[in-house]
Amino acid sequence: QDDCSEFRSQFEAGGRLSCTRENAPVRDASGKQHTNKCLMCAEKFKKEAQRGGGTLQRNKLPASERIKQ
Repeated sequence: QDDCSEFRSQFEAGGRLSCTRENAPVRDASGKQHTNKCLMCAEKFKKEAQRGGGTLQRNKLPASERIKQ
């Protein structure tokens, strides 16, 4: 199970999560291997942001909405 809760507070709007590059391989639920858990979660959060769900809406408006204001 992907548990990225420890990284959600570090997630920035726009799909960014700053991660170190330590080599601690981990696989996500689909079986894809990632260099470490943080990078796996960063990819997960980016996909959530692209779908318009999760953390992105809570933290910041999409760029298209910010331009209108």
